Amino acid sequence: MNTVPEHSTQTSASYRVLGAASLCHLTNDMLQSLFLAAYPLLKGNFHLSFGQIGVLTLVFQITASLLQPLVGLYTDRKPLPYSLPFGMMISTSGLLALAFAHNYAMLLVGGALLGVGSSIFHPESSRLARLASGGAHGMAQSIFQVGGNFGSSLGPLFVAFFVLPRGQQSLAWFTLVAMFATLVLAGLGHWYKKHGQAIQNSHARMTTTVLSRKQVGGALVVLIFLTLSKYFYLASITSYYVFYLMQHFHSTQRDAQLYLFFFLAAVAAGTVIGGPVGDRIGRKKVIWGSILGVLPLTLLLPYVTLPLTITLSVVIGLVIASAFSAILVYAQELMPGRVGMVSGLFFGFAFGLGGLGAAVLGTLADHTSIDFVYKVCSFLPALGLLTGFLPETKKPGPREQPASGTYAESIAFAGGE
Repeated sequence: MNTVPEHSTQTSASYRVLGAASLCHLTNDMLQSLFLAAYPLLKGNFHLSFGQIGVLTLVFQITASLLQPLVGLYTDRKPLPYSLPFGMMISTSGLLALAFAHNYAMLLVGGALLGVGSSIFHPESSRLARLASGGAHGMAQSIFQVGGNFGSSLGPLFVAFFVLPRGQQSLAWFTLVAMFATLVLAGLGHWYKKHGQAIQNSHARMTTTVLSRKQVGGALVVLIFLTLSKYFYLASITSYYVFYLMQHFHSTQRDAQLYLFFFLAAVAAGTVIGGPVGDRIGRKKVIWGSILGVLPLTLLLPYVTLPLTITLSVVIGLVIASAFSAILVYAQELMPGRVGMVSGLFFGFAFGLGGLGAAVLGTLADHTSIDFVYKVCSFLPALGLLTGFLPETKKPGPREQPASGTYAESIAFAGGE
């Protein structure tokens, strides 16, 4: 079934393809968000400790983080357009395992399957978004990622109003949405197979970098630390915000889920900002403002009242979310011809850091308190100072040649795209 209209050119197809990819990203990340938002329900059903919740998150996100760069590296050499619906089917099976789990081991299996499905989905869908961008790479990544972030924001809402009143098995109803997304992804795979290679070859001829291997390597290390600061902090919100509000302010579980939705919706809105603004003013400036810019707010957050907590968390989510599109496109421009590997590396690294952060913070919360965790995490955006070590990137025109010894030249020599 072809659910994405065919067109003879990239320009006429781009926004339809980007919209469909964003919709499927919404579904993929909504399934994951349902899992995370259901933690209080699962904690009560299975009598889990915070440490066990952290391990559950770690299993889910490590399966994604370890596989995504490998999937991306393979598909740089041999694109797999129809891997997109296959990844969604694996995620669907993971949600079913969670819905009907009777013990902690089955919860771990369900979380692992969600991670595997995500690891297959993200590298190829991110590449597809770049192919459909028409050259506005930041804008395309923002459109693609806002679907994922908006999907993440829906999880707490659905859990609060649908899953909690009906119980754990009601998670299975959301597989109907996943089945629809599988059909859309099959259509995207058809478009990708028909048009993608020609567009990819055109991009490869026009995209170079004038930075040396040493500069590229150093920049990637800085970007990894910046991603660490962002996702460790986000892990403190997505995994423990509900518990923090319930313990610190005695909020009801339903109210806490709604407040988490407000935060995640702000993250979705912030994602739209980072890419287009980066296209206009430069990605480095966006990274500066989005990570280091939230530091005063995160330092204040653990010490304010409930209304201010909700307000500050929304502003933090809005600002900090703008970083990832800029970081990802900056990294893709550092390594032309390695879009899949770079996308897999940074999506995977983001998942892995989120999982590691959840596990570390959960263990810390068991030995101290949720309040202490939030005070420690408030300093993480200070790592945004490392942005000063990022080199300025340059976008040569189609006829410009990379300088001798640049990374682009070594890619061409190695047989890259």
